[in-house]
Amino acid sequence: MRLLLTNDDGIHAEGLVALENIAKVLSDDIWICAPEYEQSGASRALTLSDPVRVRKLDARRFATSGTPTDCVMLAISELMEGAKPDLVLSGVNRGANLAEDVTLSGTVAGAIEGMAMGIPSIALSQTGWPTGNDDIFAPAERFAPGIIRKLVETGWPKDVIINVNFPARPADEITEVEVTRQTFRDINVRHAEKRTDLRNREYYWMGFRQERSSPAAGTDLKAIYDGKISVTPLHIDLTHLETVYRLKGVLGGVPPKA
Repeated sequence: MRLLLTNDDGIHAEGLVALENIAKVLSDDIWICAPEYEQSGASRALTLSDPVRVRKLDARRFATSGTPTDCVMLAISELMEGAKPDLVLSGVNRGANLAEDVTLSGTVAGAIEGMAMGIPSIALSQTGWPTGNDDIFAPAERFAPGIIRKLVETGWPKDVIINVNFPARPADEITEVEVTRQTFRDINVRHAEKRTDLRNREYYWMGFRQERSSPAAGTDLKAIYDGKISVTPLHIDLTHLETVYRLKGVLGGVPPKA
């Protein structure tokens, strides 16, 4: 199995080391193309107004000046020699990608670009910080290979990616995987903190408050809150069909007069 690895935390990220360790359990045909610098929150940004530069680190490892989307597109179309990858793995992100945050995530976007180019793709994210004697990525490294194998054996639709999140618990305490649906938080955790630099000029630092929602059973947030591994199939058809059907009776036919 030929694997393409990418991320949004950058070519030197610890999570990419963890992803490479995961990949080595699955294959010895591993290619890596990741951003030169962190691109968290880049979503599906494609670099159109600036050149994208590629730095070749070794025969199968590349860093680019672009986004995760740029990396996957360039790797598949230009950089990988021979066959296209059989699977794209994006991550392992340091921090969860859950609920509405999946639309902001460069990690999820890397998987979406793989899917858009016809390659089955999985995004992997690790919640939280080190616990006990574990490295932060210990849960992902222990459980991801088996989950990926089972997913590949089972398969999934061509217009779907798989979004996997690992809870912030010692690996020995994680006993369950749950297939979940994406949810939305009932509170807004994104905020801008106003600060002042040494020249007395104001600026803002964007971030997330560590506040919990009250999610329903079966959702990605609830699974992570309960210490389970969350596996969520996602697709990018954002159409709200209920509203489509309702509006057809109002706006169908001749355009309304002003």
